Amino acid sequence: MDTGAPEQLVICKYCDTVYRRCRLAPGEVAECPRCRCELERYQWLNPAVMLALVLTALLLFVQANVWPIVTLGLNGQYNGVRLWGMIIAMWHEDAAVVAVITAVTLFFFPLLKMLLLGWLLWFARLGVRAPGFARLMVLLHHVNPWTMSEVFVLGALVSIVKAHLYFEVVADPGIYAYAALTVLITLFSGVDLRDLWDMPERDAT
Repeated sequence: MDTGAPEQLVICKYCDTVYRRCRLAPGEVAECPRCRCELERYQWLNPAVMLALVLTALLLFVQANVWPIVTLGLNGQYNGVRLWGMIIAMWHEDAAVVAVITAVTLFFFPLLKMLLLGWLLWFARLGVRAPGFARLMVLLHHVNPWTMSEVFVLGALVSIVKAHLYFEVVADPGIYAYAALTVLITLFSGVDLRDLWDMPERDAT
């Protein structure tokens, strides 16, 4: 246990032990000697780079929802399938619960996560906290587990393989956009945003 300026300290979120923060080298991870949980890890992405990645993810998100995900062919007739087309079809087929869960976890929560990150990082690159910082960080913490694009991509790939038994199946650009989006969202999930708490409040004047 140690004392010092708040920005020089790190608190273990599992056992509440306080340590003095030290500078980490690339690839290094600081662990709590008491409970062996991770305290923090070296961050190679600065706010400006992360903001650029978030904007890229938003572009991919638009493409993934505009472009067809897969095209199904049978007897010479082809039909492109989009995410919202599937959600609406499930809603009309008395699968409202599945449709709502799909819309929330594949559209609304990922979009909310990217918008929150974009807002926080827009100000972080200027070296200050965003307006509403504390509440938005808490909201981001609760939204994180519910962005399930990677589950959708894996499920879509399995479905494409199985659908080949009955239809002619062509993977469309939408599925590739979702795959790239999944990589970026997974990358965001592994980034430690706790350093943003050390930034000063934005000057209201």
